[in-house]
Amino acid sequence: MQSSAVPELAHTHTRPIHWLATATAVAGVVAFSSVLQPGAATAAQPAAPETKSAPPQMTPPDPAAVTFPIECGPVKAVVQKRASGDLDGDGRPETVAVVHCDSPMGTPPDGVYVLTRDADGGKPRVVATLLDPKDGTTVSDFAVRHGAVTATLLGYSSADVPRCCPDEKSDAKWRWHGGSFVRSTPAGARSV
Repeated sequence: MQSSAVPELAHTHTRPIHWLATATAVAGVVAFSSVLQPGAATAAQPAAPETKSAPPQMTPPDPAAVTFPIECGPVKAVVQKRASGDLDGDGRPETVAVVHCDSPMGTPPDGVYVLTRDADGGKPRVVATLLDPKDGTTVSDFAVRHGAVTATLLGYSSADVPRCCPDEKSDAKWRWHGGSFVRSTPAGARSV
């Protein structure tokens, strides 16, 4: 028989008295904790900082509620594209709409219009024409980002170029400045 280097410990052999002592101790802790109940728990959010006269959240103006300044004769005006954003920094969104006549033939020229509402959220109205359909151009790659309107404009170098096939391409950018929209050519713009 080989002897162990570690002496045998008395508490490693459980006896019924050990189980009885453990059960009594656990029962005492449970009974004592039921007497000392904590106060009612409350979940409260810390007070948020106050904001000063934040403008009410408004939905962007709906182009369907507007009559556009475009002459279409017997056909109706169609909103081809639309995008919204705060263009003048007042906290209320404007909508920019690309509109053309619903022509059964050819490529009708586009108009680009800015819509807004009054501060009280009234009826939408056109407040600016960024591109007049009389210019004879069409719009592609249209967006409203970071307070600016950007678009790629397709046009014609002369009346001899078929209206199906624009031969000129330029980029345009409009930004609200000094009470009106100012047009510029974005950096890296190209022309065909």
